[in-house]
Amino acid sequence: MANQLDSFFGAMADPTRRAVIERLASGPASVSELHAPHQMALPTFMRHLKVLEDTGIVRSIKKGRVRTCHIEAAP
Repeated sequence: MANQLDSFFGAMADPTRRAVIERLASGPASVSELHAPHQMALPTFMRHLKVLEDTGIVRSIKKGRVRTCHIEAAP
């Protein structure tokens, strides 16, 4: 349990990841849409998404060339 909490709070410590969670709270979004307001390279942004996915906070589904992310509601 302590490791899960450490991972969660570590993921939420970054302002970019918090902004992604805030945006996804209003509904699913594509990676392009999530990346647009951030002034960073896409590969850097994708590392932020990977952290969120690795901790189980965010899930993504790829359909064709579009990857859509949503908040994972499981505990």
